[in-house]
Amino acid sequence: MRDIFDRIIENKGPLGKWASQAEGYFVFPKLEGPISNRMKFRGKEVITWSINDYLGLANLPEIKQVDSDAALEHGTAYPMGARMMSGHTNYHEQLEQELAAFVNKEASYLLNFGYQGFMSVIDALVSKDDIIVYDVDCHACIIDGVRLHVGKRFTFKHNDVESLEKNLERATKMANETGGGILVISEGVFGMRGEQGILKEIVALKEKFQFRLLVDDAHGFGTLGKTGAGAGEEQGVQDQIDVYLATFAKSMAGIGAFVAADQEIINFLKYNMRSQMFAKSLPMVFVKGALKRLDMLRSMPELKAKLWENVNALQSGLRERGFDLGTTQSCVTPVYLNGSIPEAMALVKDLRENYGIFCSIVVYPVIPKGLILLRLIPTATHTMADIEETLEAFSAIRERLQNGTYKRLSAAVAAAMGE
Repeated sequence: MRDIFDRIIENKGPLGKWASQAEGYFVFPKLEGPISNRMKFRGKEVITWSINDYLGLANLPEIKQVDSDAALEHGTAYPMGARMMSGHTNYHEQLEQELAAFVNKEASYLLNFGYQGFMSVIDALVSKDDIIVYDVDCHACIIDGVRLHVGKRFTFKHNDVESLEKNLERATKMANETGGGILVISEGVFGMRGEQGILKEIVALKEKFQFRLLVDDAHGFGTLGKTGAGAGEEQGVQDQIDVYLATFAKSMAGIGAFVAADQEIINFLKYNMRSQMFAKSLPMVFVKGALKRLDMLRSMPELKAKLWENVNALQSGLRERGFDLGTTQSCVTPVYLNGSIPEAMALVKDLRENYGIFCSIVVYPVIPKGLILLRLIPTATHTMADIEETLEAFSAIRERLQNGTYKRLSAAVAAAMGE
């Protein structure tokens, strides 16, 4: 027998082992100042490409006024208690009704946070006899939700309809034996790659197989579709999505999330989602704030238009300079480079210190070894000057990566880590 902490002390994990070199700079960095296209990092102004404030709502005066007024009137505690017991209000109901109408569903229900809410939705929807079939690249909250499932589950290759069909055949055979049903899960937009889920192809398989479809549209809500209702609207299949999930943490620049579906399904979830039944209600400051944000999302299409003007300028500029953006079909702008983790650290430090560019860095184990992913999130607040400055910086750092500059700079780090 051993102390349970021994494993933790001996093996800090693939990311944790870099903590002494990375923490406070590459991970857990501190961006300061008003949320905008330019913020402060370690006292220096940087162009910020790591904030999911797609529509630029976070720092608008009218948004901050509503948040301020709600906090002044209610504080951050009201309403106290879980929704089922004492935390229910007319404003919660109003927000749910408006969200449902916006995403073309009969009803919706608020979730305190996207991550734990989405996990709880999956847990409530399936029984031990049911089978889950999900895209292998689904977000961590989906993976953790699936892990709660005590029945069978299968993954299909990312956005691969043939792989999905093969797994649906396996799931159908098993469901016939257990007497259960099938839940297929995809994302509207995959947050790392920027690709939209193959929702149109998935729903077409409903003619051949019996299943229900759940879509996590965190990055699509507010950014895709004619009205901003998401990837389902963009692909013309919103009515075929059985359970629709989205968060306020991105285009709505707030806290909270929601699930939308037929009224009967929402009624069931309200009484069976453990993360909501046994958790404090979403505070009024966030509910009233979300109502204002949703109103602006609906009534100010120019925000989404400006966002896409910036997205197209950034992505086309990078591609014209020969950068690999994969197959992104959304605002998420991944830039793939070849290099080691120490090289990635040296490259990002150069970007931040010498070029004033702050973007997220993604390395193994999130992506395969030998790859560096620089993830940029354009917003409506960025300017063409920001984009041009960033394009010039990326050309410079790619040249330094290719000529071995970062490899030489990172040699000491690699030696210290025994790499």
